[in-house]
Amino acid sequence: MENVNPGFFEAKLSAAKIHFERALDCKHTEFDDLYPYMIEHPQFFWYKRYVAWSELLTIVRLSEELGVEWKGQFTDKQADYIAKRVMSSRVLDEWYETNDTKEHVGNAE
Repeated sequence: MENVNPGFFEAKLSAAKIHFERALDCKHTEFDDLYPYMIEHPQFFWYKRYVAWSELLTIVRLSEELGVEWKGQFTDKQADYIAKRVMSSRVLDEWYETNDTKEHVGNAE
């Protein structure tokens, strides 16, 4: 599309990624301001993460529909999670890749 501004979508995608990661880390997000009473309820963090995940998927879907590249802001594993569209416990537990792999430990010896 001729009128698509890739920079606009990259900025929105970056903001959505940060929002999801802040929710994942149980840090303050806009959701806290919109629903301050939710902090008192145990399911709060699940809803907060779901809202952030939904926002991220929406921006990715729009990017795909407009032909804007989105995968560059994510690791291969994160892009795979997004492509599958389901926020599972694996996504929550393994979103951040760490250097604690056996391969890394083996190289340190």
